[in-house]
Amino acid sequence: MAVDLFRIDDRLIHGQVVVGWGQPLDLAFFVLVDDAVAASDWEQELYRMGVPPEMELHFRSVEQAVADLAMFQARPDYGMVLTADIGTMRRLADAVPVPRVSIGGIHHRAGRKPKLRYVFLTDDEENALRALAASGVEVTAQDVPSAASLSLDALLAATGDE
Repeated sequence: MAVDLFRIDDRLIHGQVVVGWGQPLDLAFFVLVDDAVAASDWEQELYRMGVPPEMELHFRSVEQAVADLAMFQARPDYGMVLTADIGTMRRLADAVPVPRVSIGGIHHRAGRKPKLRYVFLTDDEENALRALAASGVEVTAQDVPSAASLSLDALLAATGDE
């Protein structure tokens, strides 16, 4: 499978995604799924600056990603599908098979409680992750590939001291 990594990270493309995940996993491409970014040439250009020339960066709305996922899956190289939020990933997973989702950075903002040093969630976001898991998606949290992967239960039980 050319796309085996579906990841939620609210910063989308940044050093940890490109260098921390992309290079060690030898990823050839990223599919950034975000309706607003897919419609904004200016935002796309900003994200392109964070990706080295040997890696491809594709921008898709959720609807476009659903239509194009089979094409990305058929590629001989490997890539990552990336969303900035849980809701976008849920919309994608409701329409196409998503075997597993890795939670990366979901950072602090009003109403979110700390779970891990890189994950803060509202009650609604916790419920959305539970619903994603109930639909058959394996949900884990992991900041970098060399770190231990935490199950959804471990993530939701965490108190921010981890």
